[in-house]
Amino acid sequence: MGTSTAARERFTRLYEQHYWAVVRYLQRRLRDQDAARDAAAEVFTITWRRLHDVPDEALPWLYATARNVLANSQRSRNRRLRLHRRLAAEPPVGEPASNGYEQVHAALASLSDADQEILRLAAWEDLKPAQIAEALGCTANAASVRLHRARERFGTALRDVDRSETMEVSSDR
Repeated sequence: MGTSTAARERFTRLYEQHYWAVVRYLQRRLRDQDAARDAAAEVFTITWRRLHDVPDEALPWLYATARNVLANSQRSRNRRLRLHRRLAAEPPVGEPASNGYEQVHAALASLSDADQEILRLAAWEDLKPAQIAEALGCTANAASVRLHRARERFGTALRDVDRSETMEVSSDR
């Protein structure tokens, strides 16, 4: 079965333009460079097979594909996490936050997976609501509403994390 030159050229352009964006997207979620590259390879394998489905503005489509790849691998990660939780007597104690990142991550972790993803698409991937909508498979209006609500819940969670840390510091005195 032959492949057209135009298809090979389009795929090459997509790969060259978006490979690192997809790897960064995946790495921020997987926190592992090797796993992110493996997942990106799967994303681009799917892209090659479904090249006729890839729209002109490909990045949101690639992010949606990456989300599906992550969802497929999430089940095995969840099994490992359940095992880890059973084996660990208590979660590891981190170093005190000095730059606020820990509070942000704690607040983000307290949100639902859907809220976390929409906030990451907006903040980490720098997507506009219409692009977020394409990545999530919803309307731009729905994406805007979901983003607004997720931001509100994040603000509340961040205030709650800050309050709990303030209470811990005052109780240590």
